[in-house]
Amino acid sequence: MTRDIDFLWSHLEAIDFLWIAILFLVAIGPLVYASWKEDSLALAMVLSLLLVHFVQFFLTTMQHELFDFFPVDIFGLIPVLSGEPSHFHRMFTSAWLHGDFIHVLGNILVIALAGVPLEQRLGPKRWVAVYIAGFLGGNIAWVLSHPDSYSPAIGASGAAFGLLGAYLACWPDDKIEFPLLFLIRAWPVWLIAFIRLGLEIFHMYSIQSGTAGETNIAHMAHVGGFFLAYIVARPIAKGAPSPIGEIGTSGDVSSLARDIRKQATARMGGLQSDPWDTAGKRLEGRPARILTRLREEGDELETRRAWLEELAEHTICPICDGEIVAIDDRGVCRLNCSLSPGHIKWP
Repeated sequence: MTRDIDFLWSHLEAIDFLWIAILFLVAIGPLVYASWKEDSLALAMVLSLLLVHFVQFFLTTMQHELFDFFPVDIFGLIPVLSGEPSHFHRMFTSAWLHGDFIHVLGNILVIALAGVPLEQRLGPKRWVAVYIAGFLGGNIAWVLSHPDSYSPAIGASGAAFGLLGAYLACWPDDKIEFPLLFLIRAWPVWLIAFIRLGLEIFHMYSIQSGTAGETNIAHMAHVGGFFLAYIVARPIAKGAPSPIGEIGTSGDVSSLARDIRKQATARMGGLQSDPWDTAGKRLEGRPARILTRLREEGDELETRRAWLEELAEHTICPICDGEIVAIDDRGVCRLNCSLSPGHIKWP
């Protein structure tokens, strides 16, 4: 494939589509798996960005030696082409590409440190909505400010700044561990957001005034992602696990722990029915007594875990007679069949 700014999909060869499929799989694979396992989508996004960059680095390094495929040509955001339907995908795909490892590491640092606690407050679906608003806001701002540019723009910086903007809009007084002012400690979100945004605006002013040289950093995209996510964050956060502003009013780390605990408690399943009774194999003897104690005392995370672990030691799977194991599901203890998790996931 030749590096042509006006490429057509018909120009791609079979090997090019293979690499596109690989990039697609490593990009969405961690997100699909995390969604299936109900793990953190913020951490899954970190893994997704890293995997894509490893593949991108390999392709860039081996270009012209084994094949001629350059992901930025196909997936980078090129403002002058943004109005053409065949290039709409760039508005999304550019958020998975990065210029170098420093670029991607800078973004995943923000996504991990700010994105994980924000996801705990918003919930995974709302977090994804804010993340998308961030990178779309950044890309739209870049296109509008550089409409005649043929230079591809890439990176998840708009999304990273969007997370800070959303956090500032909803829980500005919450404290998160973050590297700021040459120190890594728990800083209030409002301070992190204002310093990071202030630096971006300062860099933009320096470039416009001529006091700074040329740069390949899309500062306007950072600002655009921040403000679009800031604007839409509160409407998106309505109905989230954490009421808007609730955590920020106290501004301490203990309130974060209380909120996470409250969310975990809300996800505990009911104990009225059990898989053994449903399968026609009602528990008797000691397992039945343990089940009774579980129902009487299992309204707290710790006591439920203790009785479930005890029950796992004295029961077998009602489907296949396999071993029962106690697993941790994002802070909530559940029972699984060791041979096939699909047989039992209770409560």
